[in-house]
Amino acid sequence: MVINTTKETIVKECVFMIKSMTGFGRSEIANEERKITVEMKSVNHRYCEISIKMPKKLSFFEAAIRNLLKQSIGRGKIDVYITYEDYTENNVCVKYNADLAKEYYSYLEKMSQDFGIENDIRVSTLSRFPEVFTLEEQTIDENELWGFIEKAVNIALKQFIETRIMEGENLKKDIVAKLDGMLKSVDYIEERSPEIVTEYRNKLTAKVNELLGDTKIDESILATEVTIYADKICVDEETVRLKSHIKNMKETLDESDNVGRKLDFIAQEMNREANTILSKSNDLAITNVAINLKTDIEKVREQIQNIE
Repeated sequence: MVINTTKETIVKECVFMIKSMTGFGRSEIANEERKITVEMKSVNHRYCEISIKMPKKLSFFEAAIRNLLKQSIGRGKIDVYITYEDYTENNVCVKYNADLAKEYYSYLEKMSQDFGIENDIRVSTLSRFPEVFTLEEQTIDENELWGFIEKAVNIALKQFIETRIMEGENLKKDIVAKLDGMLKSVDYIEERSPEIVTEYRNKLTAKVNELLGDTKIDESILATEVTIYADKICVDEETVRLKSHIKNMKETLDESDNVGRKLDFIAQEMNREANTILSKSNDLAITNVAINLKTDIEKVREQIQNIE
């Protein structure tokens, strides 16, 4: 039997969207011959791990079901539960072996002649001889059964993906809001940094004047000291890279599904830049902003762990 695992159109249309790794889907379909129930649920996982629990009678279709699911699921630990009731299990047919019945009868006739006794065999007696009548189960049409199973799996899969997309959109909105807040923090650091240098120059000038009195200050020495200080606390490269990472993350959120790993890598790079800013800072205002920045990055990373 050749199994075709073609997905429904709506499943194909859902591929290029951000999805959460948590989801749930359920379907139940029945007809006069059988009933099947499919339940799917998933949680976060680094890779795609699918566990299927179903009756042994359907185990032949496990590989096909797994392949069907993997076409739409990139990551997550997915548990699939399938229950199946076959109303045709007791539908058997009676098979009459006419050749065997004739052979039985011919031997009985021969016995009657050999022993000179009357052949009193009746049809009811002959019917009870072994293998004259046998019961055979109806042959299962595997293609028809697969079509029934595939339909139920696709309905559950559709609902499963829809819940993932809905949760994914909520995650995306939350992450974008946090990224906008982080961008404001980076803007503040950029605005504040030059002010720190100016304040340091003013404090240094005041301190030198206090110590030297009317003695003229050597401006070149003062400028050199301020330049060394400015270079030490300079975070221009870090803020530029942070803005680039924030932009990159927003663009990635709009790309397609299966971007969780990429987003996690970007968040790691953002955290690295925030750590550098914090290590260079000797200004309380920037330190507080950098700490808040790291906190927001960590919150974003936590949310990213839920994205497929």
